[in-house]
Amino acid sequence: MLGVQAVVQTPTWIDHLYSCRYQYPNGSMVLSVKELSSWAQTKGYFAMLGRQLGDTGKLGNLGQGAFTTSNGSVVVRKDWKVLLVDITALPPQFGVPPTTKADIADSVSDVILGCWAGD
Repeated sequence: MLGVQAVVQTPTWIDHLYSCRYQYPNGSMVLSVKELSSWAQTKGYFAMLGRQLGDTGKLGNLGQGAFTTSNGSVVVRKDWKVLLVDITALPPQFGVPPTTKADIADSVSDVILGCWAGD
C-alpha cells in the first residue's frame, strides 16, 4: 500500500495489547490494538490516549470515534477495541509516491477498519 517493503517484527501480546512494528529502510510504523472488556473501559482508554498523545481533532467516518494526535498518528475506537497507528518514527514524507506521514496514518487506519469485522 505504501510502495515500500517492510520487515514486520515479531508481534507482541501484553496486557490485551497486540502490537506490531513495521520496519522500513528509513523509518518505522507501529500498529497496536487494545482489546477491552466493556464500553466504559473502551471509552476510558480512548479518552486516556487522547490526553496522553494530544487529541488534535476528530476524524470522521472511522470506527465509532477517531482522532489525530499531536504527532499525526491516528487513534480509532471500534466495538471494544482501540487501534493506534503510530507514525512517530516515519520521516515527514514517506512511501512511493512520497506522502505525508499524517496522510499515511489516515490511509492505514482506513484500510484496517475496512477489514475489521468487529465480532
